[in-house]
Amino acid sequence: MLGAIIGDIVGSLWEFKPTNDYHFEWLSDKNDFTDDTICTVAVADALLQGRDFGESIHDWCNRYPHPMGGYGGRFAHWVRSVNPQPYNSLGNGAAMRVSPVAYCYKDEYQMLKAAEATAACSHNHPEGIKGAKTVAMAIYTARELHQGRNVLGEKDIDYILSRCTAISNYDIEIEMADVINRFDETCQGTVPVALWIIGESTSFEDAVRKAVSLGADADTLGSIVGSIAEAIWGISIDMQIQAMNYLPSDMKRVVLRFYRRYIDGGFLAGYGDEGAAIDLLTKDEK
Repeated sequence: MLGAIIGDIVGSLWEFKPTNDYHFEWLSDKNDFTDDTICTVAVADALLQGRDFGESIHDWCNRYPHPMGGYGGRFAHWVRSVNPQPYNSLGNGAAMRVSPVAYCYKDEYQMLKAAEATAACSHNHPEGIKGAKTVAMAIYTARELHQGRNVLGEKDIDYILSRCTAISNYDIEIEMADVINRFDETCQGTVPVALWIIGESTSFEDAVRKAVSLGADADTLGSIVGSIAEAIWGISIDMQIQAMNYLPSDMKRVVLRFYRRYIDGGFLAGYGDEGAAIDLLTKDEK
């Protein structure tokens, strides 16, 4: 889940001024969280509280009505609606917010059912649902493979990608020339690219740098890639803390509680309890 948030924050600066420089500045005072982080936190909060995904996403987006980059046109209307209804979207927003469900279910069927539900409240087009389920499958499979061992190799990553293509029929044999500097907001135009990037990468940071420097939908592609890359390679504690300090306190609390409940050790490792971690991360806000 933090992988999605980090990918979003890192990519936020480059959404509207694309870069192809792999060595771009990782984070600065010009970066911020966008709608990708808000929606991911909303899904995590819904899981923590046993709440309807659509209600939680609608609530959190209205708490933060003007994020960096704003909301997409039709989704913005959904956010403003008193009684929001799904609008047959196939946008990549379905894929960028799904990551928390892959941590909450031991049963694959139930996990995929939840992944579909995170999308269907707004992005109920079959392509939107497929994008969400594919990203969730990548994360879920990586976590399964990590049981009993810390490091995944190339064959493991190939297996993860094969499971994703088996449920999606995505073609991930992609040529750089076909996708560089191509802004595509659909699931079918984004998720296969994210999987291709994962197959070409060697670490969490490498994957996110490749996603952002593609010059495409930098924050959302960064978020999707980051969510999968976290499950494969993990994220350093220093990098987690750096990103968490971009978040307001209510989001920090959701992230910390989610990791405490669903991810062994995780972000809270080394900080004793939730109160100590929150004190550490909110010290600059007091």
